[in-house]
Amino acid sequence: MRDTREAGDARPLRADARRNRAQILAAARDVFVEQGSGAPLEDISRRAGTGIATLYRRFPDRQSLMRAVVIDALERTLDEARGALAEEPSAFAALTRYMHRTLDIRIAAVIPTLLEEVSMQEEEMRRISDEGVAYVQQMIDTAQADGALRRDVTFGDIGLMIVRLARPLPGPIPRDLNDQLAHRHLDLLIHGLKSDADRPSAEGPAMTLADLRGLQSQPPGSAPAESASQDEARTSEYEDGTA
Repeated sequence: MRDTREAGDARPLRADARRNRAQILAAARDVFVEQGSGAPLEDISRRAGTGIATLYRRFPDRQSLMRAVVIDALERTLDEARGALAEEPSAFAALTRYMHRTLDIRIAAVIPTLLEEVSMQEEEMRRISDEGVAYVQQMIDTAQADGALRRDVTFGDIGLMIVRLARPLPGPIPRDLNDQLAHRHLDLLIHGLKSDADRPSAEGPAMTLADLRGLQSQPPGSAPAESASQDEARTSEYEDGTA
């Protein structure tokens, strides 16, 4: 259960204070990923839509904010692991859901960014992390016992794949497209983990070489042009009279 109290205060936060805290943590996570651990706190408060005074009221210094970001990411990841195991029809489905949700939480991007600033050996962090690891290992062991997951897949394979996909791509690639591509590439990796040959097609944009070169020529933040495959499909629809 997440801590919803002010530092040093045993009283639960009011609803508006909880909302502000959640907005600050989400903004801090994204800004730290984008700019590093030394990112200006003013940028974080601006992204969160709160004043800098509100940020300092919740987190008296940079260290306490970074620590809270890491703990929040760990707790959210633990919640996702627990929920996936409880709600999905199979261990492989649970593992698939967990990996996609973990990408959205961006834990594998923010923790490496803050690793030199925040000790992962703290008792609270180790407790949350160890509990999450146990759930994921259960998914792996059960999926392998079911014959759905390759026998040579390890916990390290799963964790490191997420880390490799979590960092933003270089160049002028919009955040939304970056996230879509991360999920597509994760789908491709997950399909490779399956022990059988019946693998579904990957969702998300299939970027051609021309698409990538087109992105490189666009100014940062601009909307991406339709991919060549999308453009061909749209042209075919008009020729067939279906659009």
